Amino acid sequence: MAKRDYYEVLGVSKTASDDEIKKAYKKMAIKYHPDRNPGDKQAEEKFKEAAEAYDVLRDPQKRQRYDQFGPDAFGPGAGGFGGGQGMSMDDIFSMMSDVFGGGFGGGFSGFGGGFGGGGQRRKPVYKGQDLRMRIELDLNDIVNGVTKKFNVRTDITCPHCNGSGSEDGQESTCGTCNGQGVVYKTRQTMLGIMQTQTVCDTCHGEGKVIKNKCKHCNGEGIVKGEKQVEVELPAGLVEGYAYNFQGKGGAGRRNGVNGDLQILVHEKPHPELVRDGVDLVYNLLLTIPQAVLGTSLEVPTHDGKAKITIPAGTQPGTVLRLKNKGIPDINSYGGQRGDEIINISVYMPETLTKEERQAIETLAGSDNIKPSTSIKDKIFSHFRAYFKK
Repeated sequence: MAKRDYYEVLGVSKTASDDEIKKAYKKMAIKYHPDRNPGDKQAEEKFKEAAEAYDVLRDPQKRQRYDQFGPDAFGPGAGGFGGGQGMSMDDIFSMMSDVFGGGFGGGFSGFGGGFGGGGQRRKPVYKGQDLRMRIELDLNDIVNGVTKKFNVRTDITCPHCNGSGSEDGQESTCGTCNGQGVVYKTRQTMLGIMQTQTVCDTCHGEGKVIKNKCKHCNGEGIVKGEKQVEVELPAGLVEGYAYNFQGKGGAGRRNGVNGDLQILVHEKPHPELVRDGVDLVYNLLLTIPQAVLGTSLEVPTHDGKAKITIPAGTQPGTVLRLKNKGIPDINSYGGQRGDEIINISVYMPETLTKEERQAIETLAGSDNIKPSTSIKDKIFSHFRAYFKK
């Protein structure tokens, strides 16, 4: 069955801001949360559908792909949840903690009980710290894609308690909330007695407390440390591109889920080639004899050199093109890539010897030296095209 439009699912327009999308998802999550609709399969499906939509539309990269290709943008290996593929209830509850704040994960603050569990509250799943790194890539990395390995300082799972936070692995029911994770408060208002429900301050919504906390992590299950991260960057990345890797960030408290790692790309300038979108540009400066008589020479490419032929009588402003010698289009699913564009200029000597001047003066009166009207139009058409860009 074809998926519904994600904007339609959340009830927002295609120009909705991030804040509008977040608010719309929060409203849907509350309305269709399993705790509020126990045993209602239709509500459960709408709850999952809203989570799929939010997972895509909250991420600028995924949203851009979705706007361009629709649900087909998220095939196998597309990255992340990929429009709901492989998205479990734990994934959804973890994502909701970003929307509702705190350590909220499974049990839903404001409703009793957790999903699918006979009134038992789901233990919160904590998400680890998101990380952001800036990586410098050279032209070869950008053209071919690259796998990078590096060490990062972040939260890691406590090796002493294996992330449980407990010295002996034991937990006991919270006496403040009797294991519910929430406490109720009543107060008198003009409309009568009002009851509110808040997360328990003692167990922070977990329903369990650790009596014998791990001395190394103070019961948190995480400590500061260093871990090695490996990321595979695709071909075609551009300066300033932010590429998100789920689960590559810091460890979550109490064996929670890892945070994400966002890679910001910085392009290292190439000494001879200039990037223009998916094309590479090389500015070739010919001598007068080369332009007049023609020649063969080598030009640099991203993977070495290429031999080209310069026809006799080549004019300044001439553009040559080496097909498929550019950069892969990251937004293309057909393997398209750009070209290398060679812009030709001709060097005019600034000083001449006496003999050189005499040679030029000898040619000055020749009919072939004087440009015809058609040649003028041809040359200046290059400049007109340039200024139209």
